[in-house]
Amino acid sequence: MTKNKPQVLSSVRNALRILKSFSTFEPTKKVSELAESLGLAKSTVSRLLSTLASEGFVVKDDKTGAYRLGLSVLTLGGIVTNHLEIHKEAAPVLYKLVNDTGETSHLAIMDGLDTIYIHKEECNHPVRILTHLGRRNPSYCTSSGKVLLAYNDSSLTEEVISQGLRAHTPASITDPDKLRLELKSIREKGYAVSTEELTEGTRSVAAPIRDFTGKVVSAITVVGPIQRMKDYKIKEIAKKVMDAGKEASERLGYDSRYYKN
Repeated sequence: MTKNKPQVLSSVRNALRILKSFSTFEPTKKVSELAESLGLAKSTVSRLLSTLASEGFVVKDDKTGAYRLGLSVLTLGGIVTNHLEIHKEAAPVLYKLVNDTGETSHLAIMDGLDTIYIHKEECNHPVRILTHLGRRNPSYCTSSGKVLLAYNDSSLTEEVISQGLRAHTPASITDPDKLRLELKSIREKGYAVSTEELTEGTRSVAAPIRDFTGKVVSAITVVGPIQRMKDYKIKEIAKKVMDAGKEASERLGYDSRYYKN
């Protein structure tokens, strides 16, 4: 028997797989859909959903038979968000960045090989870019993701590359060497730009946020339509984003006098 091997309960893992299968684009799921996508028996999925429903993690629509996430998920998410120091410290910086740039601002972290928005401040423009908190985005074709890759260990980039660089738009980076060069340039400039790499018609600019040890733990970004975020504005926007990243870093205890970039 292998020593110190943690015991994994398949029922718990499958219940969590069910919860993680819901997304912004697929907010409801039926038993048959979950069974097929997760490779589980319908009876197993049905029992797990009934248990999750009893605790408020999912809710069943009696008319359609489909399930959606329940308020218990929202409650736990709120607890996590409220206790993330970076979330609390960066919130006023994001608000100021929206006022300075006129565009929607986000705070993003790396989770596995993807990036996730954990905070968002909307701009006042009638035409906005639709983005979602908690949604996973491929790191290699978003400005925040590229920043987090650029300042992380190179092994993470190689792992992303090994998973395949799928084209989401004609502008997506699909060449590993091009991605490596892009990340090197980001480290030199201090910011990243993504132009229609994930969604056509959009552009975003991101900069790193460091914790008190100097480690890049998050990215701050602004996103908007190309019609407003024109080429000649990028350097000006990038400076504002980098200044915001610096301010957020200082709020987390980072002191640039003691660390090299």
